[in-house]
Amino acid sequence: MPSTADQPTVRLTAWVHGYVQGVGFRWWTRARALELGLVGGARNLQDGRVEVVAEGARAECERLLALLRGGDSPGRVDTVVERWSEARGGLTGFVER
Repeated sequence: MPSTADQPTVRLTAWVHGYVQGVGFRWWTRARALELGLVGGARNLQDGRVEVVAEGARAECERLLALLRGGDSPGRVDTVVERWSEARGGLTGFVER
């Protein structure tokens, strides 16, 4: 199995719909992303969604996406809309905005 260092870096942008603001969802997402070695951030949007941007190996981004959809997060996730793109770089750590 190839190491994650051999995988191309990608950017995952995920919009999480449901009851996800004011329940520790961004903090929980940050903890999972850091465990997976991803960089990026999570921020509340005015319409009640949380936007998650993560860059790293494709496999780790897919794991984060599965966790976002998995049902073990704080609050209630109704749906997650995802967009994949090339990594842009310039990110350090994983921040809650």
